[in-house]
Amino acid sequence: MTTIISDTENRADERESDQHPRDASGNGTALEHTDARSTRSATICVVGLGYVGLPLAVGFAQSNYRVIGYDVDDVTVGRLQEGIDTTGDLSDEAVRDDDISYTTDATEIGGADYVVIAVPTPIDDDDRPDLGYIESAATTVGSKMDPGTTVVLESTVYPGATREVLVPALEDASGLTAGEDFFVGYSPERATPGDENHGLEDVVKVVSAQNEKVLEDVATLYESIVDAGVHRAPSIEVAEACKVIENIQRDVNIALVNELSMAFERLGIDTREVLDAAGTKWNFHDYRPGLVGGHCIPIDPYFFAHRATRAGADPELIRTSRAVNESMPNHVAELTIKALNQCHKTLRESRVLVLGLAYKADVGDIRSSKVADVVDHLREFGIDVAGYDPHAEADAVRNAFDIDVQDSLTFDGFDAVLLTTGHSAFEEFDLDDVAAALDDDAALVDVVGAFESDDADDADLVYRSL
Repeated sequence: MTTIISDTENRADERESDQHPRDASGNGTALEHTDARSTRSATICVVGLGYVGLPLAVGFAQSNYRVIGYDVDDVTVGRLQEGIDTTGDLSDEAVRDDDISYTTDATEIGGADYVVIAVPTPIDDDDRPDLGYIESAATTVGSKMDPGTTVVLESTVYPGATREVLVPALEDASGLTAGEDFFVGYSPERATPGDENHGLEDVVKVVSAQNEKVLEDVATLYESIVDAGVHRAPSIEVAEACKVIENIQRDVNIALVNELSMAFERLGIDTREVLDAAGTKWNFHDYRPGLVGGHCIPIDPYFFAHRATRAGADPELIRTSRAVNESMPNHVAELTIKALNQCHKTLRESRVLVLGLAYKADVGDIRSSKVADVVDHLREFGIDVAGYDPHAEADAVRNAFDIDVQDSLTFDGFDAVLLTTGHSAFEEFDLDDVAAALDDDAALVDVVGAFESDDADDADLVYRSL
């Protein structure tokens, strides 16, 4: 069973007795690197128990650290206390680890040697970074942490934000001085929800800190939970920048194939056939067109562009790529409308079933899903839209998308199927059976490229794809 820490003073006493001595300059760390590998005497508090923070808490606990899992969300903490995996990427058994104490009580932060902040960093309505969650978390942590604490930020930020935003907020709330009374590091998250082969322990961890001693300490801490090892970045700014450009690179490349797919559609050329042919060259990179949703790729380019613009640079390619990928929901809706027209359907009398509402395959997360934008475009033409997703909670989808959501899949009475998320369950469909259940002269719009056009033709379905 998980527990809530209630003996704060006892924990603080234990922490004081476990504390390792610092050097005279104050640049020592709370835990020597040899101890991080062996005794696991440190207490670690993870602030923010989402898809980044919860795996971290579990990973530290599985490496025999004492872990405090802190979040402001009563519902999330309550479910975790009941032993329920709230991310879907771990297991209930892992969440029930006795070495993790889930709490909404900020005073428990004072019992930690290390505090890892993993809170959301969204953009606002003007595509500018919103670091309010970081400032709030830093204020809370700073007001509770003891001298000697090492604070590591994992949230995605623009280069310089750790020093410009996190550190001042910690200092203001604590009355302490960074580098003398407490210490700061940055290690960008590389979480990949739904990917069992690239979990926390499987991906090289980039770490950075305000000086070499803190860097070695933080690196050793992460080495104890990441089998793939760590990369020591020479500065916090390098580590911050590496995170955002990892996703900028993907955004730019996806934008290229998305733009190509829109051009090929005009030219009457099959995009997949072109990419398959080009892929026979050894150095051709295999990117595929599609909707670009989620918590990273659509967000991180704006963080870098914001900071680069402040410095007088003009990241034109990055902004253009974002614009291309943001235009894809409209393009997918247009493909669907063209398919319905080809089937001689009246748009205001048409019904479309959207398969897949989550932002990526085989996960249930509908936040930041671009499918919602596709639905909105279709409804502007009076098209009746319903949805089905085997992974997403139906009630959550109904609230977020404002559409009818099927609890069990049926194709009866629909004029078109729009496959927007490549859940593996959809790959098993027999197109003849699908066509038989649909209305006469129906269409299949295959955004993810799960089916072959010849198979759709054999099933007498009008077929469209990116």
